[in-house]
Amino acid sequence: MSGLVTGDAVVLELQPARLPSRALAVLIDLVVVWAAYLLITLGLAVATASLDEAAVMAVSVASFLLLLVGAPIAVETLSHGRSLGKLACGLRVVRDDGGPIRFRHALVRGAMGVVEILMTFGVVACVSSLVSERGRRLGDVFAGTLVVRERIPAARVLAVPPPPPWLAGRFAGIDLSAVPEALWLEIRQYLTRARELDPVVGRRLAERLADELVARTGTPPPAGVPADAYLAGVVAERQTRDARRAFASAGARAGAGAGAGAMVPGVVPPAVGSSLAFALPVDSPPPVASAPLPVAPPVVDPAPVVDPVPVVAPAVESGARPTGFVPPA
Repeated sequence: MSGLVTGDAVVLELQPARLPSRALAVLIDLVVVWAAYLLITLGLAVATASLDEAAVMAVSVASFLLLLVGAPIAVETLSHGRSLGKLACGLRVVRDDGGPIRFRHALVRGAMGVVEILMTFGVVACVSSLVSERGRRLGDVFAGTLVVRERIPAARVLAVPPPPPWLAGRFAGIDLSAVPEALWLEIRQYLTRARELDPVVGRRLAERLADELVARTGTPPPAGVPADAYLAGVVAERQTRDARRAFASAGARAGAGAGAGAMVPGVVPPAVGSSLAFALPVDSPPPVASAPLPVAPPVVDPAPVVDPVPVVAPAVESGARPTGFVPPA
């Protein structure tokens, strides 16, 4: 694995492609390109049969540059570094910082590929790829690119054998904070492959790993405990702590989710001191509001009936002329 540092200070672990896989990808690309070039050349020969020699030569040079040089550049630019051969072999061209390539990267690689691959039949590309630490040819060096593997076979993970039962809980108070991950990886690899090693070599390797672990933790193995059992007991203690920490964090997240689910929108929680707060548990469903009872309209007393006051016409004096006017009551 090759550690590449991006612009955001992130270390990318990429596996550079080596010469066999790159040679196979280039061979596939060349077969496809040359087949297309021959077919197009035959078609152009028939189409330009009536032209003079200079025109035919110009068409041949143009077809050579467009197909054998321009086509790979266009394919790598549009596919971000994945030609047909690289796609079949699981490879990709990336920048030195791990990002996708652009037109200028593909142009430099294609121009150098004419010299490295076509003119020298791949000899210069093979030599530079073998000499380079990350398998880069001259086109990659000048363009600032790197060919990496995208499909990496998954490693088979073997279970670490458990420690002897009489060592259970003997390393509960050991301090594991100073043990690096590289040492844990070496111990796990030894424990998973201890049965495949020679007994003498395995015992020496276990003693060396145990000494390094004691130097990091400051806790020597108990008297009479072999080195391999000591390593298995310490690894089992670390796995127990990791599992306990993972279960604790999962329980905290579940508790937080349950607390958030107890708050029902639209329902005002009762006060802490009220009796309803103790009568309704948190997990109980919110009370359903009952329909309001119909309210009878108020009874209004009818207005009292008042008898009309009779209007009595005044007496008309004798001899007076009636005018037809009646004074108000």
